[in-house]
Amino acid sequence: MKKILASLVACTGLLVSAQSTAADIELKLAHTWPKGFPIFGTSVDDYATMVSEMSDGRIEIQVDSRNKHKSAFGIFDFVKNGQYDIGQSASYYYGGKEPDALFFTTMPFGMTALEQYAWFHEGGGLELANKVFAKHNIEVMTGGNTTMQMGGWFRKEINSVDDLKGLKMRIPGFGGKVMAGVGAVPTNIPPGELYQALERGTIDALEWVGPSLDLRMGFHKIAPFYYTGWHEPSTELMYFFNKKKMDSLPQWARSVLLNAAKLTGFNMTVQSQHESAENWASIKAEYPNVVVKNFPAEVIEALRASNDALIESERARSPLAAEIVDSQASYLTKVRRWTEIGDWSYLANVAKTQ
Repeated sequence: MKKILASLVACTGLLVSAQSTAADIELKLAHTWPKGFPIFGTSVDDYATMVSEMSDGRIEIQVDSRNKHKSAFGIFDFVKNGQYDIGQSASYYYGGKEPDALFFTTMPFGMTALEQYAWFHEGGGLELANKVFAKHNIEVMTGGNTTMQMGGWFRKEINSVDDLKGLKMRIPGFGGKVMAGVGAVPTNIPPGELYQALERGTIDALEWVGPSLDLRMGFHKIAPFYYTGWHEPSTELMYFFNKKKMDSLPQWARSVLLNAAKLTGFNMTVQSQHESAENWASIKAEYPNVVVKNFPAEVIEALRASNDALIESERARSPLAAEIVDSQASYLTKVRRWTEIGDWSYLANVAKTQ
């Protein structure tokens, strides 16, 4: 966090110092994760510290974890109703309250983390997200990406589409809808209850994140088959701000809160990538029973067909949903061409020879 904080603090400090008569601002923030939860939860603590430093102590944020507010998936309502001023969570947890919220975490077979960040901040994605959440008295900002997620932990090997039928799996968001389309039974369970649900047989499989967080959770002790990803190529967390509260703040304070969220998101993304690399390097030695697999081509094609059908139904659901779907599709087509000639060509033709 300290690496690029100084320059941003200096720039923001010019705004803050000009507001010599500004009163102290005290805000409350709730997040989805247990207290001290690695990467996801600790990044929120870093956010509160960064806001205090950037505002020279004029903005102080009280951070409440799930341990305090007792509702892992209550963040949307907390912020919407003004119980909390700020929240941090994944927007796809709230598809039942706002169907269009599903689009802004990640989409199966969609953009990678860097591609999606470009869409959010240069391709109109953040404007569309705020168009959706404004209906609920919420303003949003990107808050950190897990990068590519793994496809999940399974008790049994998946050899065909038939193996997914009736499979009880923790998988939220659009990915869960896609799995339902091939016969699986998706469910959503808070992070702190995942191991217990798997151990007790409440679920047969689960996806969580990737090596950055999965290996320490112990899932491999029960479900040793670890499949590569398809459903969440760029999972973005978000900061939710009560819009009425934000509109009441001076511009310098709004700037601090939004820019600190964006910067915290960058730091969390870097940490996710680093921790995944570190943990993957040790997987064979420390977790020898883990069997890393790719889903069979038959399964991937069935999932893709389910996804395509769902996308078309989403387009027909509302004009705003169609606008979001078309924006993502158009941007993916454009940005992927550069990813292919840039990153993929490098990895295929240059990096492998080193």
